Amino acid sequence: MKKKTYLVILALCAAMAMTACGTSAGQKEETKSTAESQDTADEKDSKAADSAESDSDKESTGTVSGDTRLVSVDDVSKYVTIGQYKGLSLDKTVEAVTDDMVDGRIKEELQNKAEEVTEGNVQNGDVVTINYVGTKDGVAFDGGTANNYELTIGSGTFIDGFEDGIIGMKKGQTKDLDLTFPEEYSSEELAGQEVVFKVTLQSFKRAPELTDDWAAKNTDCKTAEEYRKEIRTTLEDEAKTSAQNTLRETAWNTVLSASEVKEYPQDDLDTAKTEFKTLYENYAKQGDMTLEDFVKAQGISMDDFEEQSSQYAEYKVKQNLIVQGIMDAENMTLEDEKSLSIQDELIKAYNVKDLAALVDKYGQAAVDESIGLLRVEDFILDNATVEEKVTAGDTEGVNGDDPSEDGSSAEGTVDEELEAAEATDMVPEE
Repeated sequence: MKKKTYLVILALCAAMAMTACGTSAGQKEETKSTAESQDTADEKDSKAADSAESDSDKESTGTVSGDTRLVSVDDVSKYVTIGQYKGLSLDKTVEAVTDDMVDGRIKEELQNKAEEVTEGNVQNGDVVTINYVGTKDGVAFDGGTANNYELTIGSGTFIDGFEDGIIGMKKGQTKDLDLTFPEEYSSEELAGQEVVFKVTLQSFKRAPELTDDWAAKNTDCKTAEEYRKEIRTTLEDEAKTSAQNTLRETAWNTVLSASEVKEYPQDDLDTAKTEFKTLYENYAKQGDMTLEDFVKAQGISMDDFEEQSSQYAEYKVKQNLIVQGIMDAENMTLEDEKSLSIQDELIKAYNVKDLAALVDKYGQAAVDESIGLLRVEDFILDNATVEEKVTAGDTEGVNGDDPSEDGSSAEGTVDEELEAAEATDMVPEE
């Protein structure tokens, strides 16, 4: 990643992680790992940009007035030309769940339930807790010593020979490993050098086998087969969620890229720039640093910082102009019935007591912007033509047809997702 764009990307993904990344409130836990960073700070990233709001930027009123607007201007059409947002043709593609995917998830789950082994020897796949000291010519080198280090054998975390050397060890055993760092190793002092690691095995754990007995004792299922079906259902649900997230993202970005700003309202730009600066001043304070030192630590200059502040402000203001423009054209407000429903979903998604608590945590503007963007995204999707597809690798099926070779994805997956989407307001979250 280029240093120049680092701060903008961080800002787009920071502060309030609730805006337009496509996760419903009920799906929050399933998708926490979604996309925490991206390789470029393009307009696509601006979906998260409008969520960045310092806690200190706005008063925590806990209420939304009837005149609430996302921009300072009344006639949005003077500032932006909004692209087509009704009648879009979009694809919604659900990834088919394969047997390999089920096996992989089960392996992960079993690994998480690894049990300590008191007798026997370490095997590939075991999780070991070790102490080690690395020496070169009898002298310990920097970064080569650790205590109570947890390592999964076979993960490839260490240089070649280290993990293989632990296989076969017993609990409490100490062993010298004669190894050689690779020629391309990052440390010039160690690259290509012969070293010795003295390793002591403190303990080790091993993943259990999936059996009927294990499933009955450790899950809500009675048999291993029932557990496999449960895992498949979970993966299918995740695939539906991911498809819906992507659909929302595509819908919004289609409108965003087709829209053009004619002029940026200066007050809005100034406000956004202040938010950007305040956000990083808070980051710097957390590290007991000045803003200048924090920026320097990211490998960029203050001139670059100012440039990125301007980029951020333009992303944010463009998005707010488009959202407000669509809301004005379609007679939507942040206080209409559906917006209030989205507000309630946000409160549930973030497990806070009420709107006041949400505003207190993220700021009034960030909450308003999130509700507005979600409201508009819903409108775009409600007025779009969506073709449903299922894909496995490079193969696609349409309207629930399963293209996977093993036939492992249940037919009707897409239809079920549509029914769910129609029955519930989906509230995105990062």
